[in-house]
Amino acid sequence: MSISASPMNSSENRPVVLGSTSRYRRELMERLRIPFSVAAPDVDETPAAGESPRDLALRLALAKAKAVAAKHPESVVIGSDQVADLAGQPLGKPGEHARAVQQLRQMRGQTVVFQTALAVVCLATGFEAVDLAAVRVVFRDLSDDEIEAYLQAEKPYDCAGSAKSEGLGIALLESIDNDDPTALIGLPLIRTARLLRQAGVKLL
Repeated sequence: MSISASPMNSSENRPVVLGSTSRYRRELMERLRIPFSVAAPDVDETPAAGESPRDLALRLALAKAKAVAAKHPESVVIGSDQVADLAGQPLGKPGEHARAVQQLRQMRGQTVVFQTALAVVCLATGFEAVDLAAVRVVFRDLSDDEIEAYLQAEKPYDCAGSAKSEGLGIALLESIDNDDPTALIGLPLIRTARLLRQAGVKLL
């Protein structure tokens, strides 16, 4: 999925800003080897009544990009958000141990779609585009002991769905199906590179 709302304008020399405080997204952005800064978006992440996980992720990604762009109007700003989708029920960051236990118990033996949304905005050029990477993950039928051992080892309380696939969390899973390998970590880099190119940022 890709939605572009404006023509491409040259932004090759414009600053790039990652509108996220996530260390995972920052580490992923570093793979692109372009200069960028980080800014925290001030966005209420409360789901709207009846809002699907997909729509929530898309709305928040764009809201984050726009919030940071308002303070950096000359920059190309990246916003992203991830929501775990369990049969239409959104699962966000657990924040603490008991909530993480509850999430992993809900997901064991289930297929969960991690909806990872991306937005790129530049107010100076009028560029605005969003994209979505949906990653289908099948969780093993985990025992309570396995859940507890994993959480004690990795403490993934800042990760949507309480699992870090780039770490020990891979042992929780039966399979991953996606077309953008870094999407599950929090930032789909194939799509990010595509939207940055559309915005006029030179990567190579």
